[in-house]
This record gives sequence, C-alpha cells and structure tokens, in this order.
Amino acid sequence: MKKVLVIFLVLSIFSCSLGKKGTDGKPGKDGVNIKPTITAVGIKASMDYLASDVLEGRATGSQGIEDAAIFIESYLKANGIKPYFETYRDSFKVNDLQGYNIVGVVEGNDPELKNEYIILGGHYDHIGKGKVVEGDSIANGANDDASGTIAAMELGRYFAKSKTNKRSILITLYDAEELGLKGSAHLAERLKNEDFNAYTMINFEMIGVPRAENETMAYMSGFERSNFAETLNRYAGDTVVGFFPKAKEFNLFMRSDNFPFFKALNIPAHAISTFDFTNYDYYHHVDDEVDKMDFQHMEKFLNKMIPAFEGMMNAPIKEIVLNEE
Repeated sequence: MKKVLVIFLVLSIFSCSLGKKGTDGKPGKDGVNIKPTITAVGIKASMDYLASDVLEGRATGSQGIEDAAIFIESYLKANGIKPYFETYRDSFKVNDLQGYNIVGVVEGNDPELKNEYIILGGHYDHIGKGKVVEGDSIANGANDDASGTIAAMELGRYFAKSKTNKRSILITLYDAEELGLKGSAHLAERLKNEDFNAYTMINFEMIGVPRAENETMAYMSGFERSNFAETLNRYAGDTVVGFFPKAKEFNLFMRSDNFPFFKALNIPAHAISTFDFTNYDYYHHVDDEVDKMDFQHMEKFLNKMIPAFEGMMNAPIKEIVLNEE
C-alpha cells in the first residue's frame, strides 16, 4: 500500500511539473514539440515529500531512506528514465547497514556520442536525527541534499522528455554520503570495473538557497582543476558558476560525491553549490526544512543549467578537460 501511495505522489508531482499542456516534450499547437519546463511548483512537490517528517531524516539503513528510494525510482520510471543496471538500485553495505544508490539513464540521440556519458548526481541520504530544538529531533535535510537530489531528478526528466542530448546522461542519487561518501565511492568503483565511458561529472550539493546578489549564482569545487566552469558559463551565456575561495580553503573538492568519480575515473568531476556558509544557518540542523527553501531560486538556477549542459552534451568533441597540476 505504501508503494502505491508513493507512486501516486510521484504522478501528482509529475503533473504539477508539467505546468501546461504540451510541456512534456509532446506535440503542442501545430504539431510543434514544446520543450518540458522545470518549475518551482514541481520542485516544491518533490521537496515536500523528500524533506518531510515521514522520512525521519533519511538515514542510511532506515525505513525513511527506503521510502525515499521508492519515491525516486517511481519518479524516474514515470518520466521515462530507465534503470542503468538491471534495476534502479546499486546495492552496497556499510558495516551492517544496507545502502542503495539509485541509477537511471537517459540515452543520447547521437549514434556515436551516446556512448559517452555525463554523470549528474546528488546524495539523497541525510543524518536522521539531530539535536532537539523545540521538541523537533528530525533533521529533514531539505537543503542537504534533497535540493541536489531534486536538481538531478528534474534535469533527468527534462532531457528524457526533450531528447536534446547527444551524449547519454547517468542520473545518480547516492546513499551514505553522510557516512563518508560511501555510496558514490561504491558506484564510481563499479563503473570503473565495467570500463564505463565517462566524460565528466557534476554533483549538486545544497542548491536550495540563493547567494548574495553581488556573488555569482553558484560556485564549483575544484574550480581550477579543469575548464568545466569556463565551458559551462560560455554555453549558459552568463557567469553562473564562479570561484569561491572558501571552497579551496575548506577542501570541498574532496568532501563531496564528485571526488570518488575524479579519483576512480580520472575525469573532470565537480560539485556545484549555492550554499556558501554565510547564507544558511541550518547545516545538519533540525530546521533544515522545506519552508527554508527558495523554490524560485532553484527554478532559475536549474533553467540556467539547461543550455549550459546542452552545449557540453552536444559538442562534437570533449571540450572539458582536466588541467595539468
């Protein structure tokens, strides 16, 4: 019964995200395909479930994260994003805890370039319970990292419906990030052992709140390690992703789910974030909740990402390369 309810929620969210007739990649007026849209309404609908009290903070091995996994699987299936492996789940163990990455694929539309993959991801686990504040002990993890999870899901839906990607896209949602990047490390090693043809990787980490107006919209960890930001901004037609000194100071490149992919696959792999330690007070806090998220900001950010990703996904050559250290 619970799984049926989750699927119903997903279908309801999908209908919210469409916004209007013809925005799911199907023919609109005069038979012209209208591209799908990413909207604040659709983002919030997913956030309302993933960061709800019913999931009890999505700790690895809990019933809450199992329900989150079912929700994500149902979302991917409802939006035509197929499992990459035999099922959506990439299973692993952390001591006696069972973990599950969720992995879907959007096949590219070019007969040759579709064999090269761009990985988009975010971690869907959180810490479960936190320090009690006014009787609340559930650390909902709205910004950390339901926001990044939803970013990968929404972009996956967009490309699955628009079919505008020549290269293939791997949509990857990680478990056990909070236990030391265990899920992403497991998946990266598995792909390495299968000779996976990875081009590049982007991890979305805490994108639910905006930075100050005088700052770039987002920043990228490991900014100087590749020409990723330069390429992304060129295709976006705007400086969307900038350099953030504290990212280097705090060594954020090695502290998020991009790092295992860089280490295992030797590809440009970065985390993009809009949390900069000045604009959000609820990291690993029970008040990291839905009502603290800025859904208009998330909509704007993800829609700026679309042309940026389309450009690099469709370029005839691999433009993004690692810089020599």
